[in-house]
Amino acid sequence: MDYGIIKQELEDYVLNELYESRKKHTLGVRDTALKLAEKYHADKTKAEIAALAHDMYRGLRGEDLNRTVRELGLPDKYLDDPNLAHGKIAAIKLASDYGVSDEDILNAVSFHTTGRKGMSLLEKVIYLADAIEPNRDYPGVDDIRKEAEISLDGACLRSMESTIKHVLSQGAYLDKDTLEAADFLKENK
Repeated sequence: MDYGIIKQELEDYVLNELYESRKKHTLGVRDTALKLAEKYHADKTKAEIAALAHDMYRGLRGEDLNRTVRELGLPDKYLDDPNLAHGKIAAIKLASDYGVSDEDILNAVSFHTTGRKGMSLLEKVIYLADAIEPNRDYPGVDDIRKEAEISLDGACLRSMESTIKHVLSQGAYLDKDTLEAADFLKENK
């Protein structure tokens, strides 16, 4: 697996295929992931690849999304839910279309929205980078950014707790992976 070629292909995709706002976000996630990887001693090449790939399919909607979910054999809970489905789709496509076989990279992409119990260092870096990249602006993001300077686990937990509170306040579906991830981080503090 030639990470240099894969990284270039992903960067070309981001620059040429994504809408301007998604491109700006993705590049912000990449830059943030590289900083977090440096700070917390994660593999920077893997972090960059996962960051570039994490939102490749975020724009899928409606029947295009549902057709892709069905074609890839994903569970029905991903139908009509681009927020949860896009990471799963991106991980599968990263493996099939780009030849990435590293499970850590694939998991980092797959679980970047929800997190999961027992996340690896790379998974935490991508999860957090997505939550705190400089273009993000939501209540509490600056507190999460400050925590990221002190503790990767603490910042991930703070982000998850914020997500849980927000999703529940909206009456939306809360994926059990997020609850399990937050519980795991609390138990292992």
